Amino acid sequence: MRARWVVGLIWLFGQACTWAIELAPPQASQPLDRQSRYFIDPSAQLTIDQVEAQDQSLPWRVREKQANYNIDGKALWMQFDARRTDEARWYLELASSGLDRVQFFYRGPDGNWVQQEAGDTKPVSEWPLPGRFPTFELSPVTGQAVRYWVRAEHARVNFAAPISLLNQSALVASREREQFLLGAYFGLAALTMLVAAANGVVYRDRHFGAYALYVAALAAGQLAYLGVGAQHVWGHWLKWNEVATFVLPGVASATALWFTRMVTEPARFSGALDLAVWALIAGLLSAVALDTVLESRTSFALVMALTVLALAAVMALVALVWRQGEDPYIQLIAAGFLPVIIMAIFPVARGLNLIPGSALTRYGLSIGAAVEMPILFYALSLRGGRRREAQVRTAALSRNDALTGIAHARTMLHRLEGALARARSQKHTFALLVARIANFDAIVAEYGRETGDRALVVAASHLRHAISDVDLAARTGDHDFALLLEGPATSAGAVSCAQQVVASGLRPTDALPPGCTLKFHVAVATLPEKDLDAEASQRWLLGGVSAMPPDSRKAIKPMNF
Repeated sequence: MRARWVVGLIWLFGQACTWAIELAPPQASQPLDRQSRYFIDPSAQLTIDQVEAQDQSLPWRVREKQANYNIDGKALWMQFDARRTDEARWYLELASSGLDRVQFFYRGPDGNWVQQEAGDTKPVSEWPLPGRFPTFELSPVTGQAVRYWVRAEHARVNFAAPISLLNQSALVASREREQFLLGAYFGLAALTMLVAAANGVVYRDRHFGAYALYVAALAAGQLAYLGVGAQHVWGHWLKWNEVATFVLPGVASATALWFTRMVTEPARFSGALDLAVWALIAGLLSAVALDTVLESRTSFALVMALTVLALAAVMALVALVWRQGEDPYIQLIAAGFLPVIIMAIFPVARGLNLIPGSALTRYGLSIGAAVEMPILFYALSLRGGRRREAQVRTAALSRNDALTGIAHARTMLHRLEGALARARSQKHTFALLVARIANFDAIVAEYGRETGDRALVVAASHLRHAISDVDLAARTGDHDFALLLEGPATSAGAVSCAQQVVASGLRPTDALPPGCTLKFHVAVATLPEKDLDAEASQRWLLGGVSAMPPDSRKAIKPMNF
């Protein structure tokens, strides 16, 4: 007798929890937590007519908030009553992509069943309301309660989709917001991938090439996981749509570990460590292939476990390089990986059925990837720039002085010949300045040759700052320099440039010892001068500088004005 009372109380409590939900303004959404009931059909064979006929005898339970259910080979039935009080259209949304099959039932005004179906078993274009999530429209009947039934099938991962009722305005606003944010994320991913691939090709930088593949794999995994691929990319490839949610995220994890190996180069520290990384990559890809064939909960759990190991290996490799202190940009690389590692915890935990579905399990990895992409791209740009700097300097040796980085004497003569030819044909003048560090020998005698070399580099820097981008600075002797101010140029402008050079040399700089300044002597001329060619013009001005006494108070000598 007592058992009957307990069963009766449970049944009454279940009935109370299925009282009609009032759908009326101003509310725009209504979660079904604790306002619906469920039972699991272990055979997955019951039809809607059978469930309705056996309603009173079925083991209904109240559906709790954040509940999740293992329904491998089974069917989950849910039931709720709702009453619309106005003409607004209302919808049922199961906020989870990748569900195998969801059916929605209610009786129409004529007493016949109205059935709607969505899930991976049908193309998204054939869903009642196409989108990322299964969504069904409620009965148009107003003023009276309507009973609704939901049947769901889902394998390998517990069913834990948040289920809500939304009116049309709330549903449209939610979808527009999601499309905007997802469009921004995938647009950023596409741009990053294309620019990284271009850098890899142009600069022959394998790290950028690997990064482009990593970004592409991560974006493809998110296309599948978020349901965007099924909605916009492979909507009619049903078999691929069923497996993509499990295949592509695993491939993305393996690609992330491969990219990290490329960046950190563990073979420098240990051949066994490098081999272990390769083994983990091969194991993860093999587990993904095995799961695609077996399609079982055990095989998918293996993929998730290896994904956790891959994430741990990524952080371990970055930490190893950081500890060695050999890479000045490893802190930036670690900062880039950190958001993805942290946010990946949520979908991985969801895949292992440790937590229910939520916004973080759905969008956490996308948020982390959006933060990661610009940081890693910037770090790789800095690393690549450092490597290319030596290449650029080597390539420039045919045109520039190895110590100072400015043009050497041959380049100056070549440019000067072209300037003379243009000036004579176009009847205009340009300016040439020859500058000498008059106290160079004294600097070397007092501070040594190393300081003398620094003085030459500082002098070249001063000369570069004194001219425009179209002009040319060159080192023409041990401590002699030339400035070509391509025309048209006036004598006043040439003298002003010479004054700037002299003044800059007298300013103290941290690159030289305290009290050490550069005393420039400068000869200035406007060219062409008579029939002098490039070499003769340069010798003429160099002779003018040589004629100036070392202790001369006059540092600028005009040659022909």
